[in-house]
Amino acid sequence: MSDKLKQIINQQGDQHKTDTLDQSDDIVQLVGFVIGDEEYAVPILAIQEIIKPFSWTRVPQVPHYILGVFNLRGSVIPLIDLRVKFGLPSKNHNDETRFFVLKQDDEVAGFVIDRLTMAIRIKKENIGPAPDTINGNDTMIDGVGKQEDRIITILKVDKLLERDF
Repeated sequence: MSDKLKQIINQQGDQHKTDTLDQSDDIVQLVGFVIGDEEYAVPILAIQEIIKPFSWTRVPQVPHYILGVFNLRGSVIPLIDLRVKFGLPSKNHNDETRFFVLKQDDEVAGFVIDRLTMAIRIKKENIGPAPDTINGNDTMIDGVGKQEDRIITILKVDKLLERDF
């Protein structure tokens, strides 16, 4: 497990100790990250790992947002550039770039993000539905979280992991 993920989980644990048991059911625990100028989040339990970028192997005849595949402890995992998938231009990796590996059931994939932000705890009452301008069940957006001075787009893990290649 990467040091950054351990740090986020420890922060999560420290925050959890301050909550009462009654409140814990009303809190959604997420990991935030930035793509372009926007902040997104996914449920913390869906993240298998967060790692610094390393080499991958290109694969022919895949959509342009698929960078290729990489080997993670014997498992070959597709690597998806979220900037490109979200319609932004690709960008060279820097010191803040991270790969995070999402897992749900038997589906696993790696995603390139611009920057990791923090562990986020949002009360369920502060999470609204996806905007009306987005088409129903086809959207990748699970909801919109509101925290003090910022809005965080919460993504659906199953849609991120959905294979359309």
